[in-house]
Amino acid sequence: MPVDSGSEPSAALLAWYDRHARRLPWRAESGAASDPYRVWLSEVMLQQTTVTAVKSYFETFTTRWPTVTALAAAPEAEVMSAWAGLGYYARARNLIACARAVAADGGIFPDSKEGLRALPGIGKYTAAAVAAIAFGRRAVVIDANVERVIARLFAIATPLPAARPEIDRLADRITPTTRAGDFAQAMMDLGATICTPRNPACGICPLSDGCAARLTGAPETYPRKAPRMAKPVRKGTMFWLEHDGAVLLVRRPARGLLGGMRALPTGPWAPEDPGLAEAPADVQWREVGTGRHVFTHFALDYRVMAACVSSRSNAGEWWPIARIGTAGLPTLFARAARLAEKA
Repeated sequence: MPVDSGSEPSAALLAWYDRHARRLPWRAESGAASDPYRVWLSEVMLQQTTVTAVKSYFETFTTRWPTVTALAAAPEAEVMSAWAGLGYYARARNLIACARAVAADGGIFPDSKEGLRALPGIGKYTAAAVAAIAFGRRAVVIDANVERVIARLFAIATPLPAARPEIDRLADRITPTTRAGDFAQAMMDLGATICTPRNPACGICPLSDGCAARLTGAPETYPRKAPRMAKPVRKGTMFWLEHDGAVLLVRRPARGLLGGMRALPTGPWAPEDPGLAEAPADVQWREVGTGRHVFTHFALDYRVMAACVSSRSNAGEWWPIARIGTAGLPTLFARAARLAEKA
């Protein structure tokens, strides 16, 4: 029958987790204390990003900056370059600000949700995750995987995002007082490996007996989702300007989209094609490729224009083309660079 109490789901899930927990580089071994720095770093990286994509970045960061004080002392440009490719670059700026706030307070993370929420860039989810996983506090931790598990467990008919208050309430109902961190990670693992968006493996799910969505015969239809609005499309031009084996790179403004990152020069991103507006040189440009990049709130259709100049009179940074992969370009500009290199 469907779930009707908080104790049985948590006990069944924790028993399953003890046998099947994923081995992840940021997780402590069974019985060992979790490092708040590693928990926090991983949770920031995992926001809107997959575990597979995060693993190599996490290893790079923790090798290069093994403690929060080491990260706090790092030049911002180096951290931003190391983050390149993970996307949502405001997270990287907040990462630096948070590390510096913790370092200024002796390098010790607060152990409560309230204390963690007071730090730069730490929201409701991250505060709950760090409090539960790193400090064993009872906290309700809800990411996309947990959201899906709860929506199915209780067959919540309200579409997302309107269903989130109900999901929060029901997740709170089944979150245990003890082993809250293990429970949070167990819910994440269940959603990632068994209660997947498509083709959930209900036959081996530890919560299947009490899952209301399974009883409907169509668990994959949960969570319900409101119709998506079409994203607006903008157009832009990126400029690949060469001289003597180097290409011109610029720093984007500190605030705004891809703020503080190295990039190719670009004109405005507008509803209409901007052409060669704000080109870095008055030369003969040729088109070497086109592409589309989808941001959270809009899609960008872009052209890549290339040219050569006889001197390096332009403001910016001339980067060796042979080492363009080390420039830390965001994914959008890295793709544009590959188009130019192939031309």
